[in-house]
Amino acid sequence: MNKQITIYTDGAAQGNPGRGGYGAVLLSPPYRKELSEGFRLTTNNRMELLAVIKGLEALKVEGCDVTIYSDSRYVVDAVTKGWVFGWEKKGFKEKKNPDLWQRFLKIYRRHNVRFVWVKGHDGNTENERCDRLAVAAANQPALPDDTGYLALKAAGQA
Repeated sequence: MNKQITIYTDGAAQGNPGRGGYGAVLLSPPYRKELSEGFRLTTNNRMELLAVIKGLEALKVEGCDVTIYSDSRYVVDAVTKGWVFGWEKKGFKEKKNPDLWQRFLKIYRRHNVRFVWVKGHDGNTENERCDRLAVAAANQPALPDDTGYLALKAAGQA
């Protein structure tokens, strides 16, 4: 039987683009792990997607059964409606965040992943915790650059 993991994720940006952060909570009872990180200049969608990526990358065993709860329609719909696979076939031409989507697909394919959309700021305990982690991360002093965003911006793709 595959290891069962639940991951809650959220991203935040203060300005879009602006300071941003992500938060993720990984649950595999009795274990719990919280992840967060902030960036000086990024977008909300990048942080939503990076939260999912970082959650999946934190898994130590391949082939896990993972349920990801996210309030991001951008992320959830791109996967559940199959858009990201079409974008991949077209080389992510004219799509935002190709660097993160390629990174996502690499780790996504190592597990059995199911996405569930949850309404944000609606009292879901773990989603609210992820929001607090993301906002706190974005508010840290001396944030690092989101080098992927800056590269896309320099290329006129952000």
